[in-house]
Amino acid sequence: MTASALPVVCAALGDATRWEILTRLGEGPMSASALARVLPVSRQAIGKHLEVLREVGLVESEQRGREVVYLAVGARLGALARELDRIGRSWETRLLRIKELAERPGPEAAT
Repeated sequence: MTASALPVVCAALGDATRWEILTRLGEGPMSASALARVLPVSRQAIGKHLEVLREVGLVESEQRGREVVYLAVGARLGALARELDRIGRSWETRLLRIKELAERPGPEAAT
């Protein structure tokens, strides 16, 4: 995932309904109608949320007979997880360095 894509993807996941949709799709493919039956929003709203998730590459659709089902894109989610993990490790390294500097004895300790 490119650095420029990360804010866009995170913004898409900043909505609680989209997060819930992605969580449900992580359990398995579902149609928009099935999602609307288990979430407290309309079928039309579900469609709009799915479109946002599709645009950032977190969801894809597949025709199954007369129904369109949506699936979470594992590779894209994996890339997001790796990027967030990299950022987390970077911050941990910075915080550890600050802690080491703060605990280093000052000049008055040498006298």
